[in-house]
Amino acid sequence: MNIDDVKNIAVVGAGNMGHQIALLSAIRGYKVVCTDIKEDILKKAEAFADTYLPGRVSKGKMTAEEAGAARDRISFTSDMGEAVKDADYVIEAILEIVDLKRKVYAQLDKMAPPHAILATNSSAIVSSRIADATQRPDKVVNLHFFNPALVMKLVEVVQGPHVSDETAQISMDLCQRLDKVGVHLKKEVEGFLLNRIFGAISREALWLLEMGVASFEDIDKAQVYGAGHPMGTFRLMDLTGIDLAYTMAMERFRASGDPADLPRPSIVEKFMQGRYGQKNGKGWYDYT
Repeated sequence: MNIDDVKNIAVVGAGNMGHQIALLSAIRGYKVVCTDIKEDILKKAEAFADTYLPGRVSKGKMTAEEAGAARDRISFTSDMGEAVKDADYVIEAILEIVDLKRKVYAQLDKMAPPHAILATNSSAIVSSRIADATQRPDKVVNLHFFNPALVMKLVEVVQGPHVSDETAQISMDLCQRLDKVGVHLKKEVEGFLLNRIFGAISREALWLLEMGVASFEDIDKAQVYGAGHPMGTFRLMDLTGIDLAYTMAMERFRASGDPADLPRPSIVEKFMQGRYGQKNGKGWYDYT
């Protein structure tokens, strides 16, 4: 199997990352089925496609014909079996919970064609923790897009010890076909590449805040106007979701048992207040 054999893509999980990956794939010429167990999430995903594509036309980024063709190539269903039955490449973008992913991968292994690659968009969970839930561990790989997936160019392909060279190569080639810049990690490592670097920055930013050294607004300004970052730690956390930051930290703690991996007190406070970021209007900043 090679990249030319990949014709159909299934995206499991229609949330913020999933529906953008699905739409990106359709724009780049693939037939795509996006699935989610929640009907309201699917409706939002479909509404996004119906809004985004005409918006690209109005901005002169696509022709009406190109937008229409992309829309025809993407469909939405709550039936995961139907979504993956013809897939050559499956991209999972569900919650960052190991047990949940393992359950889904066991189902995907039975539902998807034997040749299909099963890729996780996880930003923290290495694929070796879920690959043995399937009978095709050599085809289970990390394919980590960055938010927003329609805009950010970087994709991390993480080749754990179980991943075949063929799977890694096809995944790298897929990045190119999707007009992304793929980076190949030859070993699994906590945080992958970019999030490992950002993790160190975020820990320092949170420490500075919690020690009363500076406000979160000023810490963000220092990163933007001093280091040239497009946005600071706290604005970025609002974009990706404070609930995601909390969940990922808890998953790290459950895996390691190290109290140092627990979410920082300020993140716990925001999580308990239901201030998740842009998705619900309030996080570190107020978007209402």
